[in-house]
Amino acid sequence: MIPFASQRANGQDLATHLQNAQDNERVDLAHVRGAIARDLHGAFAEWEVQAHALTRCQKYLYSLSVNPDPRQGPLTRAQYFDYIGRAEDRLGLAGQPRAVVFHVKDGREHCHVVWSRIDAEKGRAVQLSFDKEKLMAVTREFAREHGLTLPKGYDRDRDREAETERGPRQASLYEQHQQNLSGLTQDQRRTAVTDAWRGADSPQAFVAALSQHGYILATGKRPYVLVDLDGNMNALPKLIADKQVRTKDIRAFLGTAYPPESLPSVEEARTLAAEKTAALCNAKDDRGREAIREPEDRKDRFAEMQRRQAVRRKEAEESRERLRVRQETEKQRQERRHAGERKSLKAAYLIRTRDIRAQRAANAPRGLAAFLGRVTGVEAIRERVHRYQDWKRYQAYEVRAEDVAERQRREKLDLTRRHEMQALDMARTIRNLDKLDARERRSLQAGLERQRREAARQVMPYVPALTLELKPPGRPARVVKAMTRHRHGPARAVTDLDEKHALKERLDLNRDFDAAAQGLTLPPRRLRQQAPGIAHYERPRGGRGQYAPAGPVPPGGRVVMTRPVDPRQGHPDARPQPAFDIAEDFERAAEGLPPRRRRGEDRGQPDIARAFKAAAEGQSRETGGEDARAPTAEQNRDRERAARPRNPDRPHRPRNDDPSRDR
Repeated sequence: MIPFASQRANGQDLATHLQNAQDNERVDLAHVRGAIARDLHGAFAEWEVQAHALTRCQKYLYSLSVNPDPRQGPLTRAQYFDYIGRAEDRLGLAGQPRAVVFHVKDGREHCHVVWSRIDAEKGRAVQLSFDKEKLMAVTREFAREHGLTLPKGYDRDRDREAETERGPRQASLYEQHQQNLSGLTQDQRRTAVTDAWRGADSPQAFVAALSQHGYILATGKRPYVLVDLDGNMNALPKLIADKQVRTKDIRAFLGTAYPPESLPSVEEARTLAAEKTAALCNAKDDRGREAIREPEDRKDRFAEMQRRQAVRRKEAEESRERLRVRQETEKQRQERRHAGERKSLKAAYLIRTRDIRAQRAANAPRGLAAFLGRVTGVEAIRERVHRYQDWKRYQAYEVRAEDVAERQRREKLDLTRRHEMQALDMARTIRNLDKLDARERRSLQAGLERQRREAARQVMPYVPALTLELKPPGRPARVVKAMTRHRHGPARAVTDLDEKHALKERLDLNRDFDAAAQGLTLPPRRLRQQAPGIAHYERPRGGRGQYAPAGPVPPGGRVVMTRPVDPRQGHPDARPQPAFDIAEDFERAAEGLPPRRRRGEDRGQPDIARAFKAAAEGQSRETGGEDARAPTAEQNRDRERAARPRNPDRPHRPRNDDPSRDR
C-alpha cells in the first residue's frame, strides 16, 4: 500500500474532486467529524472559516490517500480506520476534524482522508514536521502486523542496493493533468525525448526528431521548453532522462543553431499547435475516412452521465421540496402551539377572575350587616381592597403574558434562523451540484479526447511533424559586419552588394596567364560602378524572430534608389572602380618597372602582378621585403599631420575621404 499526503487549501475544489462520480465507479462519504454540515463542501467551508478567523494558516487541510495493492487483496473498513487512527496519532492530528471518503476506480478501492489542521481551542494550526517519514513508519508497522508486502523504498531491512533503487516518481498535479488530457504518461514523454536526444548528431536532427514526436522547441521562462499538440509546456532538460546530461550541455548543444532569441515564444508555439491539431482532425486516411474519429459510444456515455446527473439532481430537488414542506409544517405547528399557550394563559386568568368574583358574592354581607357596612364605610373599603386585588392579579397576568410572548418570539426567531440556515445549506448543495456536474462533464470530455488521441496514435506511427519556420534563420557570425558597423548605411549596403557580385565571379587564372603570355589585353570582367544614386535597403520590421534594422540585407529585401546624385561629381561611397590589366602589369613587372597608376584607381586595389612576383621571390609586402612599396608623399604628409600637436583653440574638423578637398 502507498500513502500519499500533502498540505493544501481550496477545500471547495477538493470536495468537488472527492465527489466526482464520473472518474470513480462508486463514491462513499463514510465519516465526517468536527463539522455541523454533513457534506464535504459544508465541512470544508467551516474549517476554512476557522482558519481565517483564528490563524493566518493558508494550507489549512491535510489530505491523505491510502492506496492498497489490489494483488494482495482488499482491506476491510476496520483495517482502513485502523491505519487512519495510527496515522493521525503519529502526525499529531488526533481529535482534529476529519472526513473519510471511499472510492472505487477501475475495480480498485482506495480511501481519502482530509483533516483540518486548525485547533479551534488553542487557536493555532497543527505543525506537521517530517510527515512523510512518519507515514512511512506507520505504513511499515501496519504492513508488518497485517502481513502485507511493501514496494521498494519502504523496507529498511533490505540491502543498500535495493534500498537506493527508486521506483516510479509520483506525478505532480500538472503532469497528471497532461496525462489525463493526452493519455501519455510523463515516463513515455521522457522516453521519446531521450531517444531523440541520443539519436541526434546535430541540433537540426534533434529538432526534427522532436517535431516528429509532436513537440515544438520554444522559449519561455527557461531558454528551451517543449510545447506539444495539446499546448502543454514542459522544460526540455526535465524530459531528458539521462543523468549525465546537464542543462548547460543542452544549452551549449542548441545555442549555436537555435539561440533562445530566435525561437518562438510559448504563445506562438501553442498557436501553431492548435493549427496543426485542427489540420490533424480534418485529415483523411487511405480509405477517405477521418484519421481521428470520435469514439462510437460518445453519445451513449454523455447520455448515461446526463441520466445519472438528472437522478442526482432530482434527489436534490426532492430533498429541497421535502425541506420546504417540513419547514412549513414546523412553522405552522409552532404558530398553533404559541396561539394555544396564549389562549390557555388568558383562559386561566378569566377563570380565576370568575371564581374570585363568585367567592366574593357568596361571602358578601346581607341584611343588617350590609346596612351597617354601607353606613360605616366598611363596604367602600372592602370594594377598594377588591379592586386593588383585581388590579394586582391583572398585573401578574400581563407579566406572564409578556414573558410568554417574549419566549415565543425567541422560539420563532430560532426557528426562522434554523430554516434560513437549512435553506442556505440546500442552496449551497444545489450550487455544489452544478460544480460537480461541470467537473464530471470535463472529466468525460477529457476521457473521450484521450481515447481519440490514443486511437490516432495506433493508426499513425507519429503525429504530424510540427515544423516552425524560424525567423530569422540561423546565420553564422559575420566579423566584417561587426567591424564596419560604424559606417554609413548606404555605403555598407553598396559594399555588401559588391562582395556578393565578387563571390559570384571566380577568377580564371589559366585564362589570365594564357592571355598574358600572348600579350593580349583582357576585357574587364565587371566594372564596379554604382548607379547614379545612393542605395538603401528596406528591411522587414517586427518583434521576435524578425530582422533587426541594422542587420544584413535579407534575401527578400528591396533596393530603393533615392537621392539622385550627379555622376560627374561622384560620391565617396559610390565612386566607380576602374578595371585592371593583368597583361600590362606582368610586362612592367618583367621589365622591373612599377605598375602604372590609373586615374581614379582605389588605393586599396590589389596589385596582382606585384603580388605574384613577390610570391615567386618568397617575399611579401606585409613582411616589408625589397619590393614593399615605399610610402608616398601624401602618406608622409598625413603621418606628419597626425603627429603634429593639435591647437586646443582650433575647432576639430573631420577629415573628408576625398583627398582633393584637403588641398
